[in-house]
Amino acid sequence: MPKGVPNKRYTPEFKKLVVETMHQEHWSCAEAGKRFDVARQRVCDWERIYLTEGPEAFQIERRGRGSKGCPRKLPKDVQDDLLAENQRLRAELAYLKNCKPWFWRTSDTKAKSKGDPGTEARIRFGDAAGNRSTAPIYLLLP
Repeated sequence: MPKGVPNKRYTPEFKKLVVETMHQEHWSCAEAGKRFDVARQRVCDWERIYLTEGPEAFQIERRGRGSKGCPRKLPKDVQDDLLAENQRLRAELAYLKNCKPWFWRTSDTKAKSKGDPGTEARIRFGDAAGNRSTAPIYLLLP
C-alpha cells in the first residue's frame, strides 16, 4: 500500500451483508472477496466471527494487539474448591514426610544382602521383570 493511504474500514452492516450473501449464494471466501472487492482472508475472518459469535460481534472493535491483561478470575466456588484441595494435599505431604512407613527399613535390607552380591543388586533395583508390587522388595526375594 502506498504511504499516506489509510486502512479501509468496513461497517458492521457491510460485514454482515458479505457473510450472509456468501452463505445464501453458497460462495467461497475467495468468490465473495472478488464480488465485494475485499481480501479473501478478511472475508474468511468475518465468516469465522459470524459463525462463532453471531452477527452482533461485528460491532466490537478488533484492531490492534490483543491485551494479555489480568488472568481471568475463576468463579468463587471453584476457587474455594481448589484452595481446599491444595490445603489437603499440603497436609498429606507434611504427614508423609514426618512418618516413615514400615517398608523404608534399611537395617533388614543390609542384613539379608551381606552374603550374596546378586541379592544386593535385586534389593536395590528390583527384579528386571518389572515387578510393580507394592510390597517391599526385600520381602519379594527368595
